[in-house]
Amino acid sequence: MRNILLTISYDGTDFCGWQRQDGNPKVRTVQGALEEALEKIHGSKIILYGSGRTDSGVHARAQAANFFSPAESIPLERYPLILNNFLPHDVRVMSAQEVVTDFNARFSATSRVYRYFMCTDDVPVASSMRYVWHIKRMPNVQKLNALASCLRGELDCASFAASGDSSVSTSRYLERAHFFTQQAQGSFPVGNLVVFEIEANAFLWKMVRSLVGTIMQLEKQCADDDALRCILEAKDRKRAGVTAPPHGLFLWQVQFNGIRRHA
Repeated sequence: MRNILLTISYDGTDFCGWQRQDGNPKVRTVQGALEEALEKIHGSKIILYGSGRTDSGVHARAQAANFFSPAESIPLERYPLILNNFLPHDVRVMSAQEVVTDFNARFSATSRVYRYFMCTDDVPVASSMRYVWHIKRMPNVQKLNALASCLRGELDCASFAASGDSSVSTSRYLERAHFFTQQAQGSFPVGNLVVFEIEANAFLWKMVRSLVGTIMQLEKQCADDDALRCILEAKDRKRAGVTAPPHGLFLWQVQFNGIRRHA
């Protein structure tokens, strides 16, 4: 059987996250929609292995997931077209490639990149409202980056894990984290944007949204530049700030060619 890796984009607005929920088949998930399409093509149940989970309302520009195909007759380049014919409009398979047998989208990934979009316009373009957090002001981006400068290397991120996170360890290796501005007229999302980009080997539940909400709150309060570092060192979620809404968050890229950190 061929091991096939898919690159997938989706609008997470109307999904209850990525992960299939076997106990409640009526719940709409991205993994569930893709596996239904794969089953229609192959005539048998197919399990899809994603690089990571996204929560309800979170989007993906380039999620990665692999499956084992028993159908040798389907040309590799035809998979996106065929699958998209069976998928709802808010999920698209962008590409397919064959990978080695022991490849697994979750365990072979070396890092994940997320972007969080915030719109500073007084009135955002309607078509962007599902994909940005409308903050209604222009923050001090230099200050945001000063606060975020501690987000490097091996860190215990317990202060930014949501209650109920089942991770064995709260330590994560952060490659980079920074804010930048973007004036997007013809691209997506549209508007005057502040974007937070972060790359790590993996993330705790709601970690990126907790970081964004906390940093934005600290900037508004004109907190000291080391305020986020102090919250990190406390290892206490109660010390952190609000959790940013899900609709501004995108799984932007999954890397497979970096340094393999811990799980």
